[in-house]
Amino acid sequence: MKRLFSILFILPALYSCSLAQVQKKYAELITEESSRKHLTILASKEFEGRGTGQEGGRKAANYIADHFKSYGLTPIVNGSSYFQPVSLLRIGYTVNSFVLDQTPLENGKDFFVQGDNDLSSFASQEIVFVGYGLQHENYNELKGTDIKDKVILVLNEGEPYDKAGNSLLTGTKSKSDWSSSRFKRIQELVKLQPKLILATNSQVVDMIGRMKGRLTSGRIALDNGDNNRMLTQPVPVVNISEKIAEQILSKANSSVTKFKEEATVQVQKPLVITSKLDAEMGVTKEKLNDPNVLGLLEGSDLKDEVIVLCGHYDHDGILPDGTFFPGADDNGSGTVAVLELARAFAAAKKEGKGPRRSILFIGLAAEEKGLLGSKFYVENPILPLQNTVACINIDMIGRIDDKHLNGNHNYLHAIGLDKLSSELQSVTEKANKDFVGIELDYSYNDPNEPMRLYYRSDHYNFAEKGIPSAFFFSGLHPHYHTPEDTVDKIDFPMMVKREKLIFHTAWEIANRDKRLVVDSNKK
Repeated sequence: MKRLFSILFILPALYSCSLAQVQKKYAELITEESSRKHLTILASKEFEGRGTGQEGGRKAANYIADHFKSYGLTPIVNGSSYFQPVSLLRIGYTVNSFVLDQTPLENGKDFFVQGDNDLSSFASQEIVFVGYGLQHENYNELKGTDIKDKVILVLNEGEPYDKAGNSLLTGTKSKSDWSSSRFKRIQELVKLQPKLILATNSQVVDMIGRMKGRLTSGRIALDNGDNNRMLTQPVPVVNISEKIAEQILSKANSSVTKFKEEATVQVQKPLVITSKLDAEMGVTKEKLNDPNVLGLLEGSDLKDEVIVLCGHYDHDGILPDGTFFPGADDNGSGTVAVLELARAFAAAKKEGKGPRRSILFIGLAAEEKGLLGSKFYVENPILPLQNTVACINIDMIGRIDDKHLNGNHNYLHAIGLDKLSSELQSVTEKANKDFVGIELDYSYNDPNEPMRLYYRSDHYNFAEKGIPSAFFFSGLHPHYHTPEDTVDKIDFPMMVKREKLIFHTAWEIANRDKRLVVDSNKK
């Protein structure tokens, strides 16, 4: 009898050990070699930074779909496609032409525009120079001047000071809100209804150089079918360099320096300058449909319950001058993880060891534009959200961040694990203890953490629907959103270790008897 009890005690342990070995076998299919191969392709010049609405983004979507197909994942969009087109709208400010005194100027090179006016023509034979554009009770440059429907030029920084260093507006060494506010000067000029504002300051050239094509690329939003929009800045502001401003002022034998010197003595009246301007510019809209890429691995006895395992594939794309943003870490690394985990789970299923719950692998579109791909999915789910038991989001897992550079490299930031379910964190920690053994850093999970990263990646759209959601992240570094986010800087041994932790966590969630409990309101 004693021997029988011993055998009965040993059998469950042996069974558990056997299951662990099976699980570990498929995790080992995730390798540095295969991860490096995927990432080298996705972050290459051929994929041009995987920009939304760009050819590189389309190539990335096709790459993911082709691999989902090769793994045997099921296309579930309309029963036959891996692509869920995301209804997007690119809202841009288009400058068809801008000619000043018969010299064509180029948007994004010579100037950039802020405005939301409809596409319109602008023509004028004169430009009114309004100096600092100040309308202060102690210093009013516009008093008695009507600038309605005029093209005006303004120095969009600073204010006059006397020889003692006192502001002529405040009477002290403190500057007025006309200088401290970024918007007041322009907002007050707009109220006077000029046709167009030419604004210059010492930062324009630097801004154009730093931002490059981003100043002219517009913004992308979900297309809700509503063509109405609020006009918050109907008068366009054309930000020009001081060099161009000087060329305009020279026609009236003036200059920025001369004006500033005279403005310290007394208020200068607006100067009417004969200068011809012709332009056509305004807001344009373009429909886009970059897709979410979905592949389903159907489960066994609990197949109606679904785990979403996702990462966004888009990045900042390529600029008109050819500068491209490889996005190796952000989020080539997360995209590769989705592919690697899909391959490992698919291999398990082919050998009869597949998950009990279904796993929906998603390469998400347009995250960089405001979490748009994930938002579109949760508003247009292909599988019922009430059957979605968890979302695991992988966004940047390939680097050692600034926080750990001089310390422990064996870590992963875990964000959101305790927000909706008391079990998601314990499942992850057990998987880590049993199989991987890295530091789970919860510093970004603190509700008082100023960056609030829990709210800034794709998992959050699922969390808002009450779905327990985890965000795995290796942290920020100096090359974040720069052309230097390249493959050679990826720590592949750590990236693979992190992929394996996520695999084991997903395996545990997919095969446990009960779905994760939802018992918290911390979302």
